[in-house]
Amino acid sequence: MDNTEKIIKIPVGKVSMEGLLVIPDNTKSIVLFAHGSGSSRFSPRNNFVAGFLNKQRITTLLFDLLTETEDLEYSTRFDIDLLSERLQTATNWIQNNPLTSELAIGYFGASTGAAAAIIAASKLPDVIKAVVSRGGRPDLATMVLNQVKSPTLLIVGGNDKLVIDFNRYAYEKLHSEKELVVIPGASHLFEEAGTLEKVAELAANWFEKYL
Repeated sequence: MDNTEKIIKIPVGKVSMEGLLVIPDNTKSIVLFAHGSGSSRFSPRNNFVAGFLNKQRITTLLFDLLTETEDLEYSTRFDIDLLSERLQTATNWIQNNPLTSELAIGYFGASTGAAAAIIAASKLPDVIKAVVSRGGRPDLATMVLNQVKSPTLLIVGGNDKLVIDFNRYAYEKLHSEKELVVIPGASHLFEEAGTLEKVAELAANWFEKYL
């Protein structure tokens, strides 16, 4: 199977977000990745998941929600509203790009990026067909959880006790199709053998079902 890879730049205000767009043959859907604080499109974990999705003929966009300069500001990393606005801008870009305009759209969010994805999904209910959160902080999107219409999968490591509590709280607030999966023996970064593979499989199955 061949993939088409493109380095892209998405203008937002006076800056631009750089990203990697990977388009497999015969693709019908796309997943935009929203990284957590201090992370980037080079995140090895998100790249692993993206590569797995590409093998399932799902297009992926890994991009930086913040510029290198912005990322140096600790407070900006946790500006969920800003991250969400950037994600919505990228979504609009996808919808208007001839290569991707016909594709069903989903979000994959990690850490604080999960909150940004949930907020963006709540504002684009007819556009975002599915959301997956890995070790995410959906509780940071409390104010919109009951407005989300996109089917949402929350994945948490079994050893990530505090984040499990955050996700259980968010799960109760969600009114959409939803599922909470706790992966036994996994830490926050899913560094244990086989745990990241499980995340990729769960995400792929969720996106294939709803995209």
